[in-house]
Amino acid sequence: MEYTLKKSLGQHFLKDESVCRRIVAALEEDPFERLVEVGPGGGALTKYLLPLPGIDFRAVELDDEKVVYLEKTYPAIRGRIIHQSILDIDAPFDQPFTVVGNFPYNISSQILFKVLEWKNTVPVMIGMFQKEVAQRITSKPGTKVYGIVSVLVQAFYEVEYLFDVPPESFNPPPKVVSGVIRLKRKSDTIAMASEKKLFTLVKAAFNQRRKMLRNPLKGLFEKEILQDKIFDKRAEQLSIDDFAALTFKMR
Repeated sequence: MEYTLKKSLGQHFLKDESVCRRIVAALEEDPFERLVEVGPGGGALTKYLLPLPGIDFRAVELDDEKVVYLEKTYPAIRGRIIHQSILDIDAPFDQPFTVVGNFPYNISSQILFKVLEWKNTVPVMIGMFQKEVAQRITSKPGTKVYGIVSVLVQAFYEVEYLFDVPPESFNPPPKVVSGVIRLKRKSDTIAMASEKKLFTLVKAAFNQRRKMLRNPLKGLFEKEILQDKIFDKRAEQLSIDDFAALTFKMR
C-alpha cells in the first residue's frame, strides 16, 4: 500500500535507516517509560520505536491516509495513534514522557512552543528541524540567529545540536539540510518573576532587534529603571539570565 505526500502538511519522509538508528540511540541515552512520536508519516522512525521494550508509546498523526497506512503496516500501533494535530491536543500522558519526531517543517516552531507548554511533564525531546531552525534553538547570545525561541527554550532546557541530516535522506528531498537536536529539562530553572513576564519581555525585545532595548521595552518598565545601562544593549546581547533578572523589574 502506498501513500501520497502532502505539501500542505510540510511532509518530507525520512528514508535513511542510519539516521533513524542514530535518533533511537540518542533517545536511549536517557531512561524513559512513555514516548510520544510527532508526525510518524510513513513510519520510518516508528518501526524502530514500537519494539522498544517496556515503553508506553503514542504517535500523533493528523493525516487520515497515514493513519490507515501505519495501522496496516505496523499492526502493533493500533490503538496508539492520536489522530489529531499536535497543536490541538492535551498532553498525551499525565506522567513524564519523552517527545521525538521528524517534525513537519511548517509547524516545527509551534511544536516547540507546545513542548514548552508541557515542560513539566517533558524531561527530554529529540526532534528534527530545518537546520537553520535547529541552529536558532541552540544558538548563544551575540549571534545573529539568537532570538525569541533561543531564549525561551534555553530558559527551561539544556539544548544540544546532535547532527546534520542531508536532503537525500528524505523522500522527497527538501531543499535544505536538516538538523537533529536534543532538549533536556534543566533541574534548576532560572529565577524569574513569572513565565508570562519572561515571554512578554523576550518577544517585545526581539520585535525590534536592531534597536537599543530602551525603545521596544519602554512600555514594560518605569522611566527610572530604563536609565539602567543594560537598556543601551540590543536584545541579542542579553543572556537568558539577563532576561530572567529583568522580569523582576517590570511593571
